[in-house]
Amino acid sequence: MSESPLAPAASPAASAPAATHLTSLLAAPAVTALTPEPRTLLVKVFGKDRPGITTGLFTTLAEYGVDVVDFEQVVTRGRIVLCALVTAPRLEGELRANLHQWAEGQRLQAEVISGTGDNRPRGEGRSHVTVLGHPLTAAAVAALSARVTACGGNIDRVFRLAKYPVTAVELAVSGVPTPFLRAELAQEAAAQRVDVAVVRSGLQRRAKRLVVMDVDSTLIQDEVIELFAAHAGCEEQVAAVTAAAMRGEIDFAESLRARVALLAGLDEDVVAKVRAAVRLTPGARTLIRTLKRLGYQVAVVSGGFTQVTDDLVERLGLDFAAANTLEVVDGKFTGRVVGEIVDRAGKARMLERFAVAAGVPLEQTVAIGDGANDLDMLNAAGLGVAFNAKPMVREAADTAVNVPFLDTVLYLLGISREEVEDADGGSLLSS
Repeated sequence: MSESPLAPAASPAASAPAATHLTSLLAAPAVTALTPEPRTLLVKVFGKDRPGITTGLFTTLAEYGVDVVDFEQVVTRGRIVLCALVTAPRLEGELRANLHQWAEGQRLQAEVISGTGDNRPRGEGRSHVTVLGHPLTAAAVAALSARVTACGGNIDRVFRLAKYPVTAVELAVSGVPTPFLRAELAQEAAAQRVDVAVVRSGLQRRAKRLVVMDVDSTLIQDEVIELFAAHAGCEEQVAAVTAAAMRGEIDFAESLRARVALLAGLDEDVVAKVRAAVRLTPGARTLIRTLKRLGYQVAVVSGGFTQVTDDLVERLGLDFAAANTLEVVDGKFTGRVVGEIVDRAGKARMLERFAVAAGVPLEQTVAIGDGANDLDMLNAAGLGVAFNAKPMVREAADTAVNVPFLDTVLYLLGISREEVEDADGGSLLSS
């Protein structure tokens, strides 16, 4: 969008001494009238899209020496809507006649609306609102847009980011503070069963340069300790404790020690079997591959075990990783962990360490997780994303994604599906 240029500063040589200048300002009569805005024309063209329409419109306008104030173009299912805001020429009537003649020759419809000045300024409090639907229903869009209006906001622009594996659209909204808008739309999103992310507009949105993910039930579909427990014959016991810990009902470090104790005596050779059983979340490879090609650094931090995360680092080309380590003596698990325990507070510490190592400030980091032990990390990051998370985590995070595709996080960063495919040199399904 066009912005009014700043008036040039006066030459110091031409300025009066400061005291004389101030006196003249105080003595000058008050300005009672503003300079009227110049007359402008809004030209709208719509119809079946074909090559050359934009060129043809502006070639016709150029004959009258008009200046372009603003223009936008949208093509939806082969139909074009092209709008141009231009200065009004002296021969306005002739311009109108020639525009309609040109449009008829192109089998298009044209409308010319007289007015003054540029677009009205956008309101304070500008946000990017990303809406994810699987599917995205008209009822959901109606409810969300009504909530924006009720908040005192205005939708200035809409852009589709993706049509698969989910429908993702981005709305530019102004006129309402971002935190208030986020809270209001979160309630509506839950009612409409869609995902909504609201972030403040500005360069910081695209400046996110480090993404840190939880592993179990985020990067992968499994809980690693349950895979080990299956070989030890205690899977049900471990699963019950894991679920309680992820809901925040018991201390994570305490639950970890209790679960690991059940693995005592298990042969170390099951590590290879567990690695082979791990299933990546749909879209995980696409997410990581795209982020790396865009220059991001990617890390994992896990309450699971290095015996598995080390393999993920190698397979996926990750930059940093932190996890617990199962103690092994004489080829068998002892039922203990060694070293610093990566718990809820530990995950946040690791995020900070990774950010320092990557040379990235915390406000330029993204954290993704699903459980209560991810909350400190999600709150510490510049953007915290609850991925198919427990209710308490969804409520506390900046935004929530409830579709089973990890690469939808890219849309929250303003990266479209077309940009993902361009980076890969071809069409991709979530993988």
